[in-house]
Amino acid sequence: MRVGSIIIKLSIRTFIFCVSVTVAAVAQEFSAPEPQTGTIIGTVVDVRNDVLPGATAVLDSPASSDHRTVVTNDNGFFEFNNVKPGIPYHITVSQTGFANWTSPAITLKRNQFLQLTGVKLMIAVAVTTVAVVPNSEELATQQVEVEEKQRVLGILPSFYAVYDSHPVPLTPKLKFRLASRTATDPVTFLGTGFLAGLDQAADKFDYQQGAKGYGQRFGARYANLLTNVMVGGAVLPSILHQDPRYYYQGTGTNKSRILHALSYPFICRGDNGQLQPNYSSLGGYLASGAIANAYYPESNRGPKLVFSTALADVGGTMANALLAEFLLHRPATKQRSQAGGN
Repeated sequence: MRVGSIIIKLSIRTFIFCVSVTVAAVAQEFSAPEPQTGTIIGTVVDVRNDVLPGATAVLDSPASSDHRTVVTNDNGFFEFNNVKPGIPYHITVSQTGFANWTSPAITLKRNQFLQLTGVKLMIAVAVTTVAVVPNSEELATQQVEVEEKQRVLGILPSFYAVYDSHPVPLTPKLKFRLASRTATDPVTFLGTGFLAGLDQAADKFDYQQGAKGYGQRFGARYANLLTNVMVGGAVLPSILHQDPRYYYQGTGTNKSRILHALSYPFICRGDNGQLQPNYSSLGGYLASGAIANAYYPESNRGPKLVFSTALADVGGTMANALLAEFLLHRPATKQRSQAGGN
């Protein structure tokens, strides 16, 4: 009997011990703290390393329901807090006018603070397809519609800048459309008025002073621009089959980009896409200077007027190219799917 009693007592004690261990394990499981979360930060820039405020950053993972979106601040900075460790995430950054950027898989450790580098958005280019647009003229028209919205710093027209390295050639009709759009833009008239005011203040050319003299200087300045843009940007490009637009480089050293912009008055692409001497622009400069002899005061006419007018037009073209190369931050673009893929 004593032996049986001992066995019973041991069995009871063993049972109580096992229950205690099980309860402790369950309690520990329920009271265990959540895994310590991490943080991901980053700064969004463009190809020139200028920060991009207002860009959208999305944190997502196919293995998790964690899906969050933030917008970069004025310094292009974004931050995701409380990111779960051990889960692969991807971050996608988007901004109007730029191609999307997507990170490789990111898996944080517990309590890790990760600074994401290399978040650089490239300029989006128009992707064209015969399946969506039935002919090249309609494609070219869509390109021009994009270009007509381009302005440096949101003010100065930059209708002749093209950001697709292989655009569809312009028809003569579209070349005249771009020239007319440039000549009739309100900012063109404001700029002409400003230059006429400088001429008036310096008593340049043998016009009289006063309102009549200012009107004459304004008319002369605008006639120079109109002749240059119509002859050099529409008439001769149509006859010689040359593209009057400036092709954005965007890559390489600043020196190479500056030289590329400064060469614009002298080197262009033909409608066939090949580089060639820019006979159209050079002809436009000389035509502008030559025709100026018809409306400037007789005392100012002659070869000097021809070449000074032409040189001023060359300088203006170079300045516009430099602005388009370095200051046109967000060109408006359209994306169209290619046949058979994007």
